[in-house]
Amino acid sequence: MPPVPTPHAAKKPPLTRRALNAVLLTLYLAAIYFACDFAYTKFLYEKDRSGRISHDDYHHGLMANFEGYETWGRLRGKLTTNSLGFKDGKIRDVPAVGHTKRVLLIGDSFTEGVGLEFEQTFAGMLYLAGQKRAEKIEFLNAGVISYSPTIYYKKIKYLLDAGLKFDEVVVLSDLSDVQDEAIAYFCIDELAEFRRYCTEPPYSSTAKPTLTPVPGRHALPKADPKFKDNFAMTDRLLQMFWHEVDTRTGSGRRFADRLHMTERAGWTMSSIDVDKAYQPLGVDGGIRRSVMHMEALAELLRPRGIGLTVAVYPWPFQLFYNDRKSRQVEIWRTFCEKHCTRFIDLFPVVFAERDARRNWYEEMFIPGDIHYSPEGNRVLYQAIAKELM
Repeated sequence: MPPVPTPHAAKKPPLTRRALNAVLLTLYLAAIYFACDFAYTKFLYEKDRSGRISHDDYHHGLMANFEGYETWGRLRGKLTTNSLGFKDGKIRDVPAVGHTKRVLLIGDSFTEGVGLEFEQTFAGMLYLAGQKRAEKIEFLNAGVISYSPTIYYKKIKYLLDAGLKFDEVVVLSDLSDVQDEAIAYFCIDELAEFRRYCTEPPYSSTAKPTLTPVPGRHALPKADPKFKDNFAMTDRLLQMFWHEVDTRTGSGRRFADRLHMTERAGWTMSSIDVDKAYQPLGVDGGIRRSVMHMEALAELLRPRGIGLTVAVYPWPFQLFYNDRKSRQVEIWRTFCEKHCTRFIDLFPVVFAERDARRNWYEEMFIPGDIHYSPEGNRVLYQAIAKELM
């Protein structure tokens, strides 16, 4: 009987071949994944609708009775507005005349609360607290990204002409207002001195104001990268990954320190020259125009018996460079000596939090951003509530 052959041990393929097989398998799986992501993005994924509109009277705002989602940097949150086109906790009708005391908040992206849902913003916290009081106060948030004094005046005038009643206006003056006033919004300015700088198509709306903002002729531009257009799922995963990296490594702090923003916030410190970024009016011209429109707002409110409060708060830039006695504070403190019911200086409150927290930036600001986090908004809310409630 012939001997039974013994099986020989299988020979391992060479290392180079195994490496090649691993690479090919990885590429194969990646191709399947990206093909699925591409198909999902093109045929199933619904892009977020924009709730932002242009407006003939006050340049831009939010669509009335909007409910959707909005991406801000690496965050994606729910955006809901009421019948006035103000950020709110739910779609609701806001009557022209309220049954309780009504306070109108206005400011830019910090007041709108970009990247956060309504309940996480200081405006939302004020609203909820005001509704729990025995004597209720209704806080309405008219703030929208990139607003500045020209728009504060124009929008509040529009709302008053439309019949909206409120008892007090609180302007949350932002550091970026001075640059905005120096370089932008000339076409909606009522003053010929500034309107002569208008380079946009003239506005021609003759419609009477209503309490429901309507879309203007052109939607505001919105960044929509090509990668996200084709691979939405991967884009979202990358945003979540980098947000986590920013939070855990502190790279968000370094990003904010480096880029956000010497040009926008540096005007408050005499040692920094940013005038080239403030043309055609320059820093002093931006300050002058800001004050002029705030004076116009005060004159608009005074005969109606509506109080005016101005509040100021620091950016991370001021906290990094210890700008405690900011030029921003002094300008509006002086303004309020003549024109305001009260002046709220939030710099000491925020600086006290900075001094008490080792990781103050990571806790109080959105990683890689200049805007306040939910915790930062809570700090602002507590300080503002002491003054207004």
